Amino acid sequence: QVQFVESGGGLVQPGGSLRLSCAASGSIYSFYAMGWYRQAPGKQRVLVAGIISGGSTNYADSVKGRFTISRDNAKNTVYLQMNSLKPEDTAVYYCNAGASIVALLYKNEDEYWGQGTQVTVSS
Repeated sequence: QVQFVESGGGLVQPGGSLRLSCAASGSIYSFYAMGWYRQAPGKQRVLVAGIISGGSTNYADSVKGRFTISRDNAKNTVYLQMNSLKPEDTAVYYCNAGASIVALLYKNEDEYWGQGTQVTVSS
């Protein structure tokens, strides 16, 4: 099973930027859809951005226009560029893969998840 290692999180002031990386232990070429999720304290994990192999992307309304997802199949890595960060973006961010964007939406807690990377937006 391919495993994911998320990195790039940290503490940033409101309005700042971070770039998250998700490195896969194997090839992501076979994964049609890749996604970034986040889980804030006391809340459910939610999908915030998804990308399919052809490059089309989808975003949650809360991050649209501020976050950009991209994938580099040659490096087996998925990125999340986060700009204009807000305190409500504070969460642990995870990546995962699926057969479609819809499959990403229905990922459940019983499936494999990496350790995530903490993003804290605070002044």
